[in-house]
Amino acid sequence: MSEPAYQHKRPCRSPTENFLHAVSPPAIAGRTPSTPAAALVPAVTRALTLLGRLADRREPMSLAQLSSELSLPKSSVHGLCNTLMTFGYLRRRPDGSFLIGPGVMSLAEAFVSGTDVVQEFNAIWSDAGAAPEETVVLSVLSGTDALYVAVRNSARPLGLAFNVGMRLPAHLSGSGRAMLAHRTPQEVRQLYSNSPLKNLTRRGPRDIDGLLKDLATTRNRGFSIDDQCIREGVFSFGAAVFDATGQVVAGVAVCINKALIGVDRGERHRDAVLGVARRLTQRLGGVPATAPSQSGARGHRGEGTA
Repeated sequence: MSEPAYQHKRPCRSPTENFLHAVSPPAIAGRTPSTPAAALVPAVTRALTLLGRLADRREPMSLAQLSSELSLPKSSVHGLCNTLMTFGYLRRRPDGSFLIGPGVMSLAEAFVSGTDVVQEFNAIWSDAGAAPEETVVLSVLSGTDALYVAVRNSARPLGLAFNVGMRLPAHLSGSGRAMLAHRTPQEVRQLYSNSPLKNLTRRGPRDIDGLLKDLATTRNRGFSIDDQCIREGVFSFGAAVFDATGQVVAGVAVCINKALIGVDRGERHRDAVLGVARRLTQRLGGVPATAPSQSGARGHRGEGTA
């Protein structure tokens, strides 16, 4: 089978990835630092590495676990944890284990507020002077997750509440899949090399080959069509957002209660998400992607949500 043609040749990196690569030590970002190791402050490097490890785990870790995984003495880890707790970046559970603390939210909010794509997304609705007819979400890739950085909820019942900071599996979500579709098969395989695909409902890809097939369909079509993979009854269309360099920097999705999708099978919602993605891309100085096929939602099943 020949390799698919890619409209945008640059490997896409989300704003979240750009932020991590800019400020994180190699242990977190997985890169070789551009500055000599002697230029790094060891205590700051250890503290950021500890936070990164807890963020990756997404579950409590004991002092002994942190000491072992970071190859640091317990006394050093104890001092790091106490300092980070003082500033609210860690919290301790009654059993003595540690979790990420609420202090990191101010950093995340500062990052989100300074991200151009979020500002431009919000500006679209300010310029329109009206709320969207259906829920519209904006996400960036964060590892294998779609991280939601802006949300415009509609008054229509959906059965799923989206909030800024929420994470959902990118391979199941419409906005996440729209972004993944512009990565090469090699990049997708590498991304999921240590992360087996998980399903939240009975729908969605079961393995990496199935995911790659779905992503090829999405890329050729120009938008994602997602049917109840995150939540039963929730349907969505997604599209990628490009910056001036041609990189995918975000994904947008219009989310609909499937029971209210309408006689047009959602074609107006498809057009709506493509319009939002096009306007966002233009506001960022990019060139909107052209969709080879916009054949609507008919006949496409089991592909994701939001």
